[in-house]
Amino acid sequence: LGAKALRDEEVIQLVNHKHIAAHQLEKALGDMERGVGIRRLIVSAAGKFTEGMADLPYKNYDYNKVLGSCCENVIGYLPVPVGIAGPLLIDGQLYHVPMATTEGCLVASTNRGSRALIKCGVTSRIVADGMTRGPVVRFPNIVRASEAMSWMQEPENFQEMKNNFDQTSRFARLTKIHVRIAGRHLFVRFVAKTGDAMGMNMLSKGTEKSLQAVQTRFPDMEILSLSGNFCTDKKPAAVNWIEGRGKSVVCEAIVPADIVTNVLKTSVHALVDVNISKNLIGSAVAGSVGGFNAHAANIVTAIFIATGQDPAQNVGSSNCMTLMEPWGAEGKDLYVSCTMPSIEIGTVGGGTGLPAQSACLEMLGVKGPHVAEPGENARKLARIVCATVLAGELSLMAALTAGHLVKSHLTHNRAVLNSNWSKTYNNDGDSGSKLSVPSVLPSSQNLCADFTHKS
Repeated sequence: LGAKALRDEEVIQLVNHKHIAAHQLEKALGDMERGVGIRRLIVSAAGKFTEGMADLPYKNYDYNKVLGSCCENVIGYLPVPVGIAGPLLIDGQLYHVPMATTEGCLVASTNRGSRALIKCGVTSRIVADGMTRGPVVRFPNIVRASEAMSWMQEPENFQEMKNNFDQTSRFARLTKIHVRIAGRHLFVRFVAKTGDAMGMNMLSKGTEKSLQAVQTRFPDMEILSLSGNFCTDKKPAAVNWIEGRGKSVVCEAIVPADIVTNVLKTSVHALVDVNISKNLIGSAVAGSVGGFNAHAANIVTAIFIATGQDPAQNVGSSNCMTLMEPWGAEGKDLYVSCTMPSIEIGTVGGGTGLPAQSACLEMLGVKGPHVAEPGENARKLARIVCATVLAGELSLMAALTAGHLVKSHLTHNRAVLNSNWSKTYNNDGDSGSKLSVPSVLPSSQNLCADFTHKS
């Protein structure tokens, strides 16, 4: 019967004596949850934090979708609050956007921005689509390096590289390369469409195959690393800001003057003035690369966590320029746009298949691959991200302009729990909650209320 027939204590003894590897408990026991549970016992005993471990949940989770895909040495899962912002009108369609965050006021503020945009709506466009991988190769001298550089830039030779690249995947299609030389090193930035996947694994496979083909022409070429930081992944880099990476998106909206006054509690002139001073001049003074915005990373990261993206990619994905200007014949309305050249995003692969994250994608209508047009779901999700960033930018800039920021954060980051809530616990130890229902409930259309300060 093997290890599965043993008691937990006996399995722990086998792990302690190196007969079962701790990271292979799930496989050895044939029971995912039990494997995680025994690993918790081993780790908490070794680290002497048994009490702390008790507060980290692990039961009733689909670990089949985690093992070999998302995480190793699993000891549980981390519940993160998920709020909803919206409805947000994007290209004529309403979206309720899930945001996973522990920052009070973020969802409320983004929701206010969505409410300010409900009348005019947001227009969005994808202007470029291409994930990148930038390997580094080395030659004996600059003569050979420059010869290889010239060879790669010839159209017929690029086609040979593309043919080798494209055969590695049904979806990955090489569109172009950028070659840079540094001494006897070459940095080759491969740019490819990757369907509905974020695409890093596809790029790695295709890049390796393509470089092997180049190596037959240049046998003295040494492949140092498939990633030479010319990609650039998970690090601030001007190349992503200038050339783009993943989905390059631009959104715009024209907000009527009465909405600026009544919902955002400020004026068009003041918003434009503060936006220039803070997001353009201030960011330039700071020497920012891609940071010409108020808090794009807040919205990007919250949506990324909710939808199973790689949170570390908020570094490049949050590159954003927010622009505002007076609009109309008399300049009474507000034109606002967000330009985001490097949103690294997908709707298949990685954490997108986990139950909760998959549910959030389904809420947005972008779960899994697009059947008719591969890549369309990922592109739509990128447009939703950019439009939600615009809503968040609009609301925060209004709060800064009107002087409401500190008060709203104190309200939502340090709020006392409503006394109408009472905590209950089931017999099996699982916690639940019971709401004392107030006498008057809000109407359904006001479910996502404006929680930010109003003067």
